[in-house]
Amino acid sequence: MKKSPLFWKVSTLMGCILLLLVPLFMVSNLISERASYRDDVEDTLRQSTSGPQQLTGPLIAIPVTEIYYKFEDNVKVEHKRSFLHFLLPESLVVDGNQQVESRSIGIYDGQIWSTDLKLKAQFNTDKLDELKGETITLGQPFIAVGVGDARGIGAVKVSKVNDETLTVEPGSGISGQQAGIHIPLTWETLNAKNIDLEMSLNLNGTGSFSVVPVGRNSELTLRSNWPHPGFMGDYLPSKREISESGFQAHWQSSWFANNLESQFSAIEPPEFRTVPAFSVTVATPADQYQLTDRAIKYAILLIALTFMAFFVYETMTHLRLHPMQYLLVGLSLVLFYLVLLALSEHVGFTPAWIIASLVGAMMNGVYLQAVLKGWKRSAVFVVALLGLDGVMWFLLRSEDSALLLGSGVLAIALFAVMYLTRNVDWYSLSQVKQSVPKGEPDDDALRIWK
Repeated sequence: MKKSPLFWKVSTLMGCILLLLVPLFMVSNLISERASYRDDVEDTLRQSTSGPQQLTGPLIAIPVTEIYYKFEDNVKVEHKRSFLHFLLPESLVVDGNQQVESRSIGIYDGQIWSTDLKLKAQFNTDKLDELKGETITLGQPFIAVGVGDARGIGAVKVSKVNDETLTVEPGSGISGQQAGIHIPLTWETLNAKNIDLEMSLNLNGTGSFSVVPVGRNSELTLRSNWPHPGFMGDYLPSKREISESGFQAHWQSSWFANNLESQFSAIEPPEFRTVPAFSVTVATPADQYQLTDRAIKYAILLIALTFMAFFVYETMTHLRLHPMQYLLVGLSLVLFYLVLLALSEHVGFTPAWIIASLVGAMMNGVYLQAVLKGWKRSAVFVVALLGLDGVMWFLLRSEDSALLLGSGVLAIALFAVMYLTRNVDWYSLSQVKQSVPKGEPDDDALRIWK
């Protein structure tokens, strides 16, 4: 069954777009591959320094050995169990000053941070009377502070309990839990009704930093020179200020909100990694790989709008373009993303976008001058292409307004097509061309659609 020339033309253009999906898919895979190299750098820094850090404590831990009896086959049998009894602070105040430093491996960057921490905790020992009994034996108490990665523990500068300087030992002292430090206590110290602890230590890491609010009332104040914090975890900061020079944030919580006292009062304490915490991460802003990956998602839209512009131009003039010419222009648009990726690794995303746009404009300007038979016609398409590149850049930079801006561009493009073709007789374009009388030249003999 014969089809109209318009049908074959539209079908061929759709085939060209589908064919261009192959190089677009290859460029997309290349973006993912380069991004994975960047992720490897972050893993390398984590392995070479220390990973995410979670500060849990300080807690007073008391080893308890309890003898209890159970009836087994009507016989009273003695059993023994050992566990740690935790005494949580009545108040906990943590003040931190974080310095973030970028490290480069090849052309890729990663961040490591160092945080100077000051801890103040107050304990009330009235509840220790509950541990006294004839069947209970108490071991040496100690103050435990857990961290996520022991390699990140720097110097412990001050450690005072009731104004008395005590020795800090490595390891949290809690079997099966995360690493950390602990401070041995004497029962003489523990017999005081109130215990005041002051500590200063340095903690290094990569990625996130978090503090478990173990106090009846807990506060964390953190200052950093990193302008891209990622507030995450179980609690958002109650106050925060973010500027180009860094951020400052303040968290606050209590046992009424986190129920930590009941979790630590059980014989089997919770996994430190699973308890709620104040958290912030040294987030990497949308880098060139994320932005290029988002940009390539608009590639089909860019190619379709360009092909539509050529199609409307053909419809309104006697000049005809071959499918190969469509493909070459489409390939130049695909090359734009490859040039963008390659340059962005060295000069940044925005300068790379400008250079890639100008390179594509130059290539298409020279090529379309011959195809469209004139510099003026070529300049119109080049300016329109640069305009589309500019709109795409705003789409990428305006995440909150991307849908609105994209919808507006499509609406304007559709209106332009409707306005320019409002007087076109589509039925005449759909008619099959009459055969040329024998002996007369056929100028369209080599055209793919007739």
